[in-house]
Amino acid sequence: MLTLLADFKAFLPPVIISCLLLFLDYFKVLDLPKMLVQTLTSPIQYGVYHMGILVSDQVEFITSSRQAAQENKALRFQLSELLLENSKIQTELSEAKVLVEQKDVLGLHTYEYIPAKVLSSGRFLVVDQGSLDGVKVGQPVIFKDSFVGLVSKVNPKISQITLPYDPESKIPVFSQGKDGKARGIVQGKFGSDLLMDKILHQESISIDDLIYTDGSEGVLPRGLIVGKVIKVLDRPNEIFKQAEVESLFHTRDLPIVFIIKN
Repeated sequence: MLTLLADFKAFLPPVIISCLLLFLDYFKVLDLPKMLVQTLTSPIQYGVYHMGILVSDQVEFITSSRQAAQENKALRFQLSELLLENSKIQTELSEAKVLVEQKDVLGLHTYEYIPAKVLSSGRFLVVDQGSLDGVKVGQPVIFKDSFVGLVSKVNPKISQITLPYDPESKIPVFSQGKDGKARGIVQGKFGSDLLMDKILHQESISIDDLIYTDGSEGVLPRGLIVGKVIKVLDRPNEIFKQAEVESLFHTRDLPIVFIIKN
């Protein structure tokens, strides 16, 4: 009984206060205090409202940015795949075109050849065909109707080709121009320089004359282009004159070469 009385006493004041506030509000006694409270709290409500909008916009921006970043990353990945696929297709088309052109060039001859992709180019050329594919040391290597080099080292699946620029390379050649022919030996120097030596003074050779393999040593076919003359060194006090020769292509630009089997 005492507990119930105590609970009633604790509950009674709030009820009385609530009834009093309702009574005062009914007779508009609280209008002025309510107006003052609203005047004081309106700026706070306005600030809280706009802060909420700002926070909502920031959250939406961050979410959109993350989504855009993910989509951009996916698009970049797809673009990379497309570029790689396009590069692969271009390479295959280029190699197929070279194969067709090479077949047309060699159609006049009885050569059997092995197509070989170039793996690296420096002092030597390294290709992806080896002894298992029928490659042997000493076989000539060509590109279209031009001489590229000689196979100098063979492994089961790769081979090394010595280029004409090598200091140890010496090739019997002849020049062909409008003024006549000249015979000599093309020897390599470091870099991309070639020198045609042992040219008799009475033999005619001029700038832009093409230089061909002679074939007299029995290793190279006759008539492969070695390069063209870019300078004639007359050397009147020497037994022979010389000519500087430039290749018609850079070996670093070759995607594929052809090794002559027979």
